Formats: sequence, structure tokens, C-alpha cells
Amino acid sequence: MYFNPMYFVFALPALLLAMIAQARVRSAVNKYSRVRTLRGVSGAQVARALLDSAGLQDVAVEKTGGLLSDHYDPISRTLRLSTAVFETPSIAAVGIAAHESGHALQHADHYLPLQARSAIVPAVQFGSWLGPIVFFLGLLLNVEALAWVGVILFAGVAAFALVTLPVEFDASRRAKQLLQQYGFVTGEEAVGVNRVLDAAALTYVAGLAQALSTLLYYVFLLTGFRRRD
Repeated sequence: MYFNPMYFVFALPALLLAMIAQARVRSAVNKYSRVRTLRGVSGAQVARALLDSAGLQDVAVEKTGGLLSDHYDPISRTLRLSTAVFETPSIAAVGIAAHESGHALQHADHYLPLQARSAIVPAVQFGSWLGPIVFFLGLLLNVEALAWVGVILFAGVAAFALVTLPVEFDASRRAKQLLQQYGFVTGEEAVGVNRVLDAAALTYVAGLAQALSTLLYYVFLLTGFRRRD
């Protein structure tokens, strides 16, 4: 009932950015997953070495299923790497492993943006599905205050995407620095690591753009709804 063609004005730029970001990630990972590093160490070996060098022997490194499912779990203090990253001595694998190790280092350093992101996760999980429901229910019932509650609930998604940027950028910065510091990649190999991690970083920018475009569309609908009254 409340669909507006202006939705495409808000959504299309962010959607195109997301498609470009995903294409760049796939291209970079596919290319550099086939290029073996000179030292021939796997992603798991790199992660273990970087964690140990930081005194994080208590952080486990485990293999997990899925493609690009790599992540650091701050609750169990476990770094989980996809099979390809865990086992493969490729430029892409060591870059991704080092990036995820960077998150473990952030956790150990009490990196403020990471703490902030972890703190708002429950609210974001709640607001991401409830916000749109409350918003459109407010429009349907002609209760402006209720619709604004929906906007506020969904705003947490945009806040999460925003605070994710420094977390991911910093993890990549640490990864690039540590890989060269400990000699896991040569200067030429570092170029490939940069391309993989920079492409991944663009996906987080696209995520923020999508969250903001949806939020702005909700505000546009609500302010337009008010003008019609």
C-alpha cells in the first residue's frame, strides 16, 4: 500500500555498490587463492604464528565449513577459518587469516569500536526484523509515533554498519603490517593481500550504504505521510 517508486532512487545506488563490491571480492579471492606464497605457509599457520607472537596462545584456531565463513568469535576466543583458508598457502588465505587474527588482537587490546559493536549486537538483531514491522504497522494504523519507533529500531542496523567500518579497516591494517613485519609475504605478494582485503572492505562500505538508504527511505515515507495529513 505504501510502496513508492522513490524506493529505487534510495536503494539502487547502494545495491549497485554492493554488487560491485561482491564482484571485486570474488575476483580478488579467486585470483589470489591460486597464487602460492613464497614461504608456503597455510592460513592456519599464519594465524597461529601471529596470535602466538601477541601472547594469545589461548586463542584457538579451528577449521570451519563454508566459503568465506572466516571469523573470530570473541565469546569463545576462537578464530575459525574456512577450509580453503585454513589449509591453503595462498596469498588470499594468509591475508584473510591475518585479518581475522587482527580481530583477536583488537579484542585483546580492548579496541573501543570492537567493544561498541559487540555491545549493540543484541539490539541490532532485535531491531533489524522488528523495526520494519513496527514502521509499516504505524503507517497502516496512521500512528506516526509508532512509525517513528520503527525508524529508531531500524537505525540500530545503520549504527552497527557504521561502527563496523573502523573495526574492519583496523583489522586489515594490522594484517598488512604484521604479514610484512614477520616476513610472511614479499613486497609483491603484499600487493595481492592488499587487493583481497581492500575488496573485502568495500563490502562493509556497501553494507553501510544499504542500511542508510533503507533508513532514509523510511524517513522519506514518514515525512511524506505527514504532509498528506
